[in-house]
Amino acid sequence: MPLVRRFDRLDLRLVEGPWAFAQSRRAEIDAHFAALKVDNPALWNGRILMLGAHDIDGAVFNGRYVEADFASLLWWRDTGYPDPGMRNAFAMGALRGSDGGYILGRMAPWTANAGRIYFAAGTPDLSDVKEGGIVDLHASVLRELGEETGLSPDEVEPAPVWHAVFSGPRIAFMLPLLSPEPAERLAERIRANLAREERPELDEIVVARSPADLSPAMPDFIAAYLTAMWTNAG
Repeated sequence: MPLVRRFDRLDLRLVEGPWAFAQSRRAEIDAHFAALKVDNPALWNGRILMLGAHDIDGAVFNGRYVEADFASLLWWRDTGYPDPGMRNAFAMGALRGSDGGYILGRMAPWTANAGRIYFAAGTPDLSDVKEGGIVDLHASVLRELGEETGLSPDEVEPAPVWHAVFSGPRIAFMLPLLSPEPAERLAERIRANLAREERPELDEIVVARSPADLSPAMPDFIAAYLTAMWTNAG
């Protein structure tokens, strides 16, 4: 079962140099990505960040990212995570309505994680790197929220804390986002926004209020987070 832990602060930075292990397997990575594109031509190989090292100092999570590409991440994932020191560490906006319902989205068929149910999220990339090499996942979450749902940052209240869900080679950093609107009303607004988009990343909005709403389409880190929040609320 994934471990959920609260943090007061994330100290994340980009270090110089590429992901050396991926460089050594470049030919395999390129061949794997080419095969994936045969089935899904919409896949795009952009520059991303992978967590190469981390440690925990009390309520502070310290992490150091390295630059890679999306093809390397997919190959690493699909071949059983062959570089054990690496982590796919990403941020999600745990959106919750005023009545307590959580709002998630189902990924569209053209995406790399088609059919999976997530909070608004994105793999960190170079646009998340600020002055001094700081990786700003707070800004990343709010940007992804807008891109995937149409909600603006001033429509939600971010919590002053993070929850990290440790799930093997993945770390999901959850930023709780509270909306002043009830969950179903918020979900309807998001669905209307998706209907206006030519190619939305999400093809359905899901509201989760209790363990009865957990779905096999939710990754284990999503189920673990929701279960922990409901348990603590009770």
